[in-house]
Amino acid sequence: MSDTGAPPSAFDAAAGALRGATFRDDLVVREIASPAGVAPQSIAFAGDVRPDAHGDSPYGTGRFVLLHDDEEPESWGGPWRVIAFAQAPLEPEIGNDPLLADVAWSWLTDALDARGAAHAAISGTATKTVSRGFGSLAAQGDGSQIELRASWTPVSPDAAHIDAWAELVCMLAGLPPGSEDIAVLGARPRR
Repeated sequence: MSDTGAPPSAFDAAAGALRGATFRDDLVVREIASPAGVAPQSIAFAGDVRPDAHGDSPYGTGRFVLLHDDEEPESWGGPWRVIAFAQAPLEPEIGNDPLLADVAWSWLTDALDARGAAHAAISGTATKTVSRGFGSLAAQGDGSQIELRASWTPVSPDAAHIDAWAELVCMLAGLPPGSEDIAVLGARPRR
């Protein structure tokens, strides 16, 4: 709030709601620098599932950015836009599942719906990769990863959107809702 006693701007109110969100103990979320030049106003967060002492997570990670532009870019369909990213390593057998990308996308839309995060103009990609090490990396064997990149226009830029993103990051890492402090399922630590 400014010294004049005026209420906070719409962006400041939204940023305050995101900063006030709480997350399960398995997910460590911190505010990070927003990407420059994407929108007049933005706020960004990074999240890591069960990070180690150095802050790295062998289970999964994600980024959440809320953009605001009073000019309402046509592709956004409103003054707000969320950009979300989530990634997690997997066992190779899971990475070969032909429905994996569809399931990952449904986890995002289900999380948005479950949190009541009303949205429009959702779009994105779900990418699965399977890799095999050769030469000096041969000992690492086969690996797999799922990555989801999405954006949507929130009807209201409230904390429900960051809550849905947090649920997605944990789901990709093998931690379904309500599984705090339970072993990670199907995750393959990155080497």
